[in-house]
Amino acid sequence: MSKRKGGYRHRTRSLLRKNVRQRGKISISRALASYEQGTRVMLIAEPAVQKGLFHPRFAGRVAIVQRKQGRAYAVAVMDGGKEKVIYVSPSHLKPVQTAAAATAAKEKATATVKAGGTA
Repeated sequence: MSKRKGGYRHRTRSLLRKNVRQRGKISISRALASYEQGTRVMLIAEPAVQKGLFHPRFAGRVAIVQRKQGRAYAVAVMDGGKEKVIYVSPSHLKPVQTAAAATAAKEKATATVKAGGTA
């Protein structure tokens, strides 16, 4: 019987690659971002930072911050029908805007345009 080919990063080239215009150093604000408990965040891998990276299976998923643990955050993510806790560096997290906040921002932009200002 042959051994399985590849490790846990096998076939992840598109997941762990940046667009040409986004290459370079990471934003310091994203690396030092802080999140409150219960905040919804999206798991987006930052290829420039290898520490605190989650398993590629969870790429693009929305998770809920449970607590801060050291430099990382413990986030709960659903994997199938089971909730799993993974530890992720803040540079790999991006806050998710709630539907209510998105609606409020859209209404504010519409009101500004109607008033004659710029959005």
